[in-house]
Amino acid sequence: MPITPIDAASESGKALIGRLHDRIQLAAIECRQRVLAILSAVREEGDRALIRYTNQFDAPSLTMEGLRVTEGEFRLAETTVSAELQRTIDKAIGRIRDFHEHEREQSWVVTRPDGAMTGRLVRPVDSAGLYVPGGVGGKTPLVSSVLMNGIPAAIAGVERVVMFTPPNSAGEINPALLLAARRVGVHEVYKAGSAWAIAALAYGTESIAPVDVIVGPGNQYVTEAKRQVAGRVRIDMIAGPSEVLILADQSAQPAFIAADMLAQAEHDPLALAMLVTTSQALAQEVVQELNRLLPRLSRQEIAQKSLADRGVILVVETLDQAIALANDFAAEHLELMVTDPYQAMTRIRHAGAIFLGNHSPEATGDYLAGPNHVLPTMGTARFSSALGVETFLKKSSLIAYSREALLADAEDIMAVASLEGLSAHALSVAVRVKEGL
Repeated sequence: MPITPIDAASESGKALIGRLHDRIQLAAIECRQRVLAILSAVREEGDRALIRYTNQFDAPSLTMEGLRVTEGEFRLAETTVSAELQRTIDKAIGRIRDFHEHEREQSWVVTRPDGAMTGRLVRPVDSAGLYVPGGVGGKTPLVSSVLMNGIPAAIAGVERVVMFTPPNSAGEINPALLLAARRVGVHEVYKAGSAWAIAALAYGTESIAPVDVIVGPGNQYVTEAKRQVAGRVRIDMIAGPSEVLILADQSAQPAFIAADMLAQAEHDPLALAMLVTTSQALAQEVVQELNRLLPRLSRQEIAQKSLADRGVILVVETLDQAIALANDFAAEHLELMVTDPYQAMTRIRHAGAIFLGNHSPEATGDYLAGPNHVLPTMGTARFSSALGVETFLKKSSLIAYSREALLADAEDIMAVASLEGLSAHALSVAVRVKEGL
């Protein structure tokens, strides 16, 4: 295994830490230009461009009539997906829904004795678009993405939820995706992917109305397309390669750590699997376990390249140093495999999701625990959070003044308006409180 533990205090360790601090990855210029051209084409040509790109890259024979999933395709999915998988999907839905129910927000108001009232009105957006990657030619359906994005939108009360996912070469969607969509209340599903799907969601076409929010993972073209339409619509986040940071002391199990690093590495050659440990012996044992477990993976080549190119094992002297690095790195997934993970948790300021103890692998959060697995990457957990119900909500401020309240505040309002040189602002108050104007 081409991964070598590095002493964090060494020159190479310091250089590595510096690179990990600044790991924002922007799309290459060529990708940005291609995405811009795709967005422009769909915006100008609508359905014709959407079908043209889908024919070129995914389903050569798909027609406009077959773009939207039919009721018959939904019904067929119900009979095609095994009863066992349906039970698993339903179990996951229950867990994710129970968790996100706690994220509901309420409108509120406060009143003052002079009759003024202020508050916040919380309302869902009218529409949301879910992007779901197609997996390997539709053979590895990312059902969890449907659930993690669709359930919070439903709890928020979004009236129209649209799903885009690329079809296979025959123009079909994996039935597990359709079953999951139907179970979480998504009935409008289109067979298109990549940047042209994002364009259709943001700008609309002759047959597809645009949405207000776009969420969901994807490749560099999907991510760049979301970045370029952000502002016209809300997006969940600009996501980079998936990442895990494991903090471990001598109490941790090397096989558990290695398995979790491999789970991250198998996502993508650019995935980032990191271990920071206080034990040099543990670091060496983890390397041995990586070598032992790697041949068992179905995606061995991807995981091996990810670990070779980007895998990190840093050895520090104390747990305090490990926690300081965790806060600096602000990782998407943070696993605490230490003697007292709950005490360590109280000192973590920045992480997308925190997994406590030896028996809480990241996979629990990916699929069944309940919290959302759409998380900030590339250090952005310093200022952003997991996708949730609030992603699909907007807030309007409420202000209501009585005449008594306006009289009490009038002089102060006019003073600030005059200071800023905005005489009409001052006048709008003056005409209400001064007779004869």
